[in-house]
Amino acid sequence: MQLSLSKSAPSRWVTVVALALAAATVLSGCASDSATGTDSSIALTPVAFALDWTPNTNHTGLYVALEKGYFTQAGLEVRVLPYSQSSPDALINAGSADFGISFQHAATFAAAAGVRNISVMSVLQHDATAIGVLASRDDIRSPKDLDGKTLGMADPSTTFPTEASDVIKNDGGTGEFKKITLGTSAYEALYAGKVDFTSAFTTWEGIDAALRGTPMKFFALQDYGVPDQYSVIVEANRAWTAKHPTATAQFVQALQQGYQFAADNPDAAAKILIDANPGAFENTELVYQSQKKLSASYLKDANGKVGTQSADTWQELADFLYGAGLLADEDGKPLTASLDTSTLFTERYLSEK
Repeated sequence: MQLSLSKSAPSRWVTVVALALAAATVLSGCASDSATGTDSSIALTPVAFALDWTPNTNHTGLYVALEKGYFTQAGLEVRVLPYSQSSPDALINAGSADFGISFQHAATFAAAAGVRNISVMSVLQHDATAIGVLASRDDIRSPKDLDGKTLGMADPSTTFPTEASDVIKNDGGTGEFKKITLGTSAYEALYAGKVDFTSAFTTWEGIDAALRGTPMKFFALQDYGVPDQYSVIVEANRAWTAKHPTATAQFVQALQQGYQFAADNPDAAAKILIDANPGAFENTELVYQSQKKLSASYLKDANGKVGTQSADTWQELADFLYGAGLLADEDGKPLTASLDTSTLFTERYLSEK
């Protein structure tokens, strides 16, 4: 599931950062220099990793790396922090986590507001979020048909209404529609016909809808003028990477190995995710199908490699968000120039294999 921020988000972001800074006093001991592993003769470097949501297929590579011992082999003791309402971006920035899952757009908002995290690898090479409508809606053939319809939102702070409006306008519509916030019941409302469209991860909610017998059809944002983006990324605390450059490279490469395994072996990776999180998945078929779709279309770049990032993808999204008036500084004031995103990500820690 993807969460993002709206025009009112910059002020919310400052609040989230403050809450996470307070949380740092609770989540102690996450970034100490070393810890003793099961073999007392080997000192393992502890790493705290923050999830953005409850475990799902965006996280499969992490659980593969844990189960197959890639982190231990690299001299690391990785602890997955339980999911909380605190933003991973804020937790990482506060030093309560060393690494964690985020999204390119969320990281861009955070950077505008003064957060100094750095993206060390991508997870999804493309935006998996799309406008979702019921497949049975013959009256909605393209985005312009959404004019005057009702959007059911899971998250009231999402940028999705702005993106959807642009998509509709680029398809020849006015971009005007109604909005109601329903939380996670937004999807149930769509299935029941109480709203006309919603924001959905095609690799999760889209598959879930089909398995329920209420399939969706999708309009991909990037097909209608919204820049493509790395839906999911792995961020790091910049100070931690500077203090532990070798451990950073070891962590990133072990995690990259886990995601590469997931990309190349979707069924085996899905089983690892399920086994690592007993009782978390009501329908395991959803996990298998989701992992297959991610492995086929999202995890690998054009060369078949996972984790890579490009300057163009980062800058194009920042420019789009700036042009829409969505980027603001730590005081909530709109930026007067777009962000230079060249320092927001790095590929230096990736394996060259």
